[in-house]
Amino acid sequence: MPDMLSPFVLGPLAGALIGYLTNTIAVLMLFRPHGKKGPSVLGLQGLIPKRQAALAKKIGEVVGTHLVEHEDLARAFAGIDLEPMIRELLDKALGEKVRELAALPMIGAFLTEERIAGIRDGIAAAVAKDRETFLEHLEAGLEKGLDVPRIVEAKVAAFPVEKLETLVLEVARRELRAIELWGAVLGALIGLVQAFLLSGT
Repeated sequence: MPDMLSPFVLGPLAGALIGYLTNTIAVLMLFRPHGKKGPSVLGLQGLIPKRQAALAKKIGEVVGTHLVEHEDLARAFAGIDLEPMIRELLDKALGEKVRELAALPMIGAFLTEERIAGIRDGIAAAVAKDRETFLEHLEAGLEKGLDVPRIVEAKVAAFPVEKLETLVLEVARRELRAIELWGAVLGALIGLVQAFLLSGT
């Protein structure tokens, strides 16, 4: 009786162990060996480290083409109250020059703080009122000068592999663990099938 049962016990156990180990190694090889400057262990390198540059390029294309476009960035500015920002910018940009003019005898009498504040607030209000034109110019400037795919590609390519591995594991640890366990389950089933086939011969 033990001789009859042993293939049905050892086969599934061996299959489960092999399936679990192979899937665990496959998951590990997504990131390891890290190989920052080339293959690191017997000419092997993890999939993500080896293909990080290509992956970065593809992520940059997807983000820049489909997820974050210049119009989206311009629309994000549409919800911002521009007037206080413009007033602050004018204070910083013109403050020194206005102080120089205020020190002149003939001009200084007219450039009181109230008049300067009124001019500043008037300019800020006028720009904020015509925000559509401002946003159009902003969008044109973003389209001309902001290369989202290239920025994302550079960021992903420079991201340390160790941190990338940690990030992926934080998000997908449960799914990767399930892959390992499914390897054990499928291995056990294969071992059981083999035991049945061998017992019939």
